[in-house]
Amino acid sequence: MDEQALLGLNPNADADFRQRALAYFEQLKISQDAWQVCAEALAQRIYSDDHIKFFCFQVIEHQIKFKYSELTEVQQQLIRETLVTWLQAQMLNPQPEKTFIRNKAAQVFALLFVTEYLTKWPKFFFDILSVVDLNPQGVDLYLRILMAVDAELVDRDVVHTSEEARRNTLLKDTMREQCIPSLVESWYQILQNYQYTNAELTCQCLEVVGAYVSWIDLSLIANERFINMLLSHMSVEVLREEACDCLFEIVNKGMDPIDKTKLVESLCQVLQSAGLFSIDQEDDVDFLARFSKLVNGMGQALITSWTKLVKNGDMKSAQDTLQAIEAKVSLMLQLLIHEDDDISSNIIGFCYDYLHILKQLSLLSDQQKANVEAIMLAVMKKLTYDEEYNFEHEGEDEAMFVEYRKQLKLLLDRLAQVSPELLLASVRRVFNTTLQNWQATRFMEIEVAIRLLYMLAEALPVSHGAHFSGDISKASALQDMMRTLVTSGVSAYQHTSVTLEFFETVVRYEKFFTVEPQHIPNVLMAFLDHRGLRHTSPKVRSRTAYLFSRFVKSLNKQMNPFIEDVLNRIQDLLELSPPENGYQALLSSDDQLFIYETAGVLIVNSEYSAERKQILMRNLLTPLMEKFKMQLEKLMMAQDEDRQMALADCLNHAVGFASRTSKAFSNKQTVKQCGCSEVYLDCLQTFLPALSCPLQKEVIRSGVRTFLHRMIICLEEEVLPFIPSASEYMLKDCEAKDLQEFIPLINQITAKFKRDLRTQVSPFLQQMFMPLLHAIFEVLLHPAEENDQSAALEKQMLRRSYFAFLQTVTGSGMSEVIANQDAENVERVLFTIIQGAVDYPDPIAQKTCFIILSKLVELWGGKDGPVGFADFVYKHIVPACFLAPLKQTFDLADAQTVLGPECIHYLQQEYLPSLQVAPEIIQEFCQALQQSDAKVFKNYLKVFFQRAKP
Repeated sequence: MDEQALLGLNPNADADFRQRALAYFEQLKISQDAWQVCAEALAQRIYSDDHIKFFCFQVIEHQIKFKYSELTEVQQQLIRETLVTWLQAQMLNPQPEKTFIRNKAAQVFALLFVTEYLTKWPKFFFDILSVVDLNPQGVDLYLRILMAVDAELVDRDVVHTSEEARRNTLLKDTMREQCIPSLVESWYQILQNYQYTNAELTCQCLEVVGAYVSWIDLSLIANERFINMLLSHMSVEVLREEACDCLFEIVNKGMDPIDKTKLVESLCQVLQSAGLFSIDQEDDVDFLARFSKLVNGMGQALITSWTKLVKNGDMKSAQDTLQAIEAKVSLMLQLLIHEDDDISSNIIGFCYDYLHILKQLSLLSDQQKANVEAIMLAVMKKLTYDEEYNFEHEGEDEAMFVEYRKQLKLLLDRLAQVSPELLLASVRRVFNTTLQNWQATRFMEIEVAIRLLYMLAEALPVSHGAHFSGDISKASALQDMMRTLVTSGVSAYQHTSVTLEFFETVVRYEKFFTVEPQHIPNVLMAFLDHRGLRHTSPKVRSRTAYLFSRFVKSLNKQMNPFIEDVLNRIQDLLELSPPENGYQALLSSDDQLFIYETAGVLIVNSEYSAERKQILMRNLLTPLMEKFKMQLEKLMMAQDEDRQMALADCLNHAVGFASRTSKAFSNKQTVKQCGCSEVYLDCLQTFLPALSCPLQKEVIRSGVRTFLHRMIICLEEEVLPFIPSASEYMLKDCEAKDLQEFIPLINQITAKFKRDLRTQVSPFLQQMFMPLLHAIFEVLLHPAEENDQSAALEKQMLRRSYFAFLQTVTGSGMSEVIANQDAENVERVLFTIIQGAVDYPDPIAQKTCFIILSKLVELWGGKDGPVGFADFVYKHIVPACFLAPLKQTFDLADAQTVLGPECIHYLQQEYLPSLQVAPEIIQEFCQALQQSDAKVFKNYLKVFFQRAKP
């Protein structure tokens, strides 16, 4: 071996040596006999360096995985012997190999197993067992090999081909017949031999039993001697976690419902008598988390049995099973309420399914009602934040608690289905008690009280948020709680979690304010002052900006008395922050979007006259336009690239803000009614000159393009005069992404002004059709680097956008835009469509191209079509319909063909013979083509293409 290259295997080697080692590895993989050198090195223990041993296993692994069939019988035998020799040597090693080498060796053994067990090495496990016997180092490797074999056969995270899946099924079937009873016996012997002397090996063996139990005969494990041993392990501290997991896998195994109930009950009796059903908060939490998972598995197994028994009509056994379930509820509650969230989280599945049973029962017993209430109290307690939760810097622990809360919310929703009255009464009690004395209460208790009120909105669903009508008792309870929330002064509580929960709840129950509008001013003030948009926490300010926008939009009819006051109070929040002033704005530009949208909604939905609305909208937008002009001038002179970028972002924000104010309008009519057309036209005239700026083109174009999209909706035809010059700038020096984003704008105009085709759109499209196409062709023809995946993807997306544009033009009745171009350009366009249909392996583009061709045949296929088009149909369109489906990449289940009976002669006499299609298939095809039933022909086409494929 190349000793210098092997030095690079050491993790501390420098980059050059590591590079050399990688190259050497690639070289050995290709080499015909390098694996033999590695096999000899392992068998003869030539190297002591761990990384070289690992390297040798990797080379052999590659040989088995990818080139095994190329080896002779003698060479295959050599690999088997090498592995067995290496295994024998491990029995004599004073120290075991490092874990990573043992794991890699186990993987190589497992690979050889799946390759040879069915043919060359049926005694695989017996040979390994005869070598390892009960030697601890040997047993360790044997168990690792078993886990690696299980991973190869049943690991659901590995995607297997159908061929591999078939092979794995056959391997498992053969193992069940030939060796599983012997393997199970070996596990029993290992457990018996090492349970008191070697905890690590015992735990490994329990893991193997747990893994295999899912696909072997359960009676081999679920029997007295095995179960008694596993249960005895539950009392041994170092073994009980693995024993728990092993019992969980046994309980999880599918079986007859009555047998399952008996198995679970017998396990429970022993566990209970061992004192495991009395949960102590001080117990080892790692064990309790596993134990909770086991109890959850047992509970869910019993519920599955109950469901099956009810379905089968065996009500006597179902009742027995239900009693068994009820007997576990006390234990379930102890685990659910445990202060450790992992322990609690593991039992939620059982809890949820138990409530589902209660939901199906017509009448609940007193005990069952008590259980529901106990679960409810547990959920309320467990929803509460603890002191350690870090609200300013939320990390992994905080994210896990948020996920845990989501699980608890599902439980709360299920509780509401079982007993909505009880849930409402419980929440009301907790809420009122907490808010009566909120000044002296800890933040987490206030937060959870408001949170519970918030959660009721989904737990007690109504249509369109109508919580305050219909059921009188429910409506009045929610109304009382909302009134308490907004009048108690709790919005002033000094903790971000309480503040946020207050605003979230106010917005969730916005319909309350239509019933009691007198509370709107106080809530608006909370939004606008230091409690909301001016809070010290950026997180609160940001979320409040969004919630304020929602609050105003949903209550726009009630807002009229407060509009001017609100607009004055948010004035400073609308400031466009130029990059040079160094002032830290209260809101980010994303948050400001919501404030601008809110301002637009207030103005547009007000009861003011059109003149007043126009003045207010102009007051809102004029500062933006003025700042925009100033910043654009600065950008044109800026030298430093960072400064250019900051100024371009500022310009983009200004355009975005103006665009966002227009969301209050649904169409041109509303803009006109408000007298706001003129101010938006002024915005257009202010923003469009920025397109000629040569700096930071991508950022500026993106903003202006979005604004134009909005203005097409709001100003309709008034925007058209601006489009040609805007398009001219946007098509200059553009890249694939620019074009891809520009084409939807043209498509929008084309679709929007269908009714004014002749007068409005056709001349505009005529004028810019070829400049746009030239820009597209230039980008598509620009050579990209061979391995540049992102450039290839951008070109593919641009190609799709181009064909979508042609589809819009032909589908909107404007095919003359293409026809009126000069002949050379028309031909070029048509050939790109044929190319898209046949040459590019992109089914989305192909489909679009066939739709375009179909439309063109429909529009131009008659006598009035452009000169030479009929010829083009026969020479190019018809062949495309055959060439595309004959490609290996074409999906025949989605074939789009464009053929008509007038083609029959041409197909029969000229085209199909030129493709070397057999005469009998041609005859059969032409007969099928004349069928009146299109569906029959379509089905035949699939058969035809399958038979005609080379």
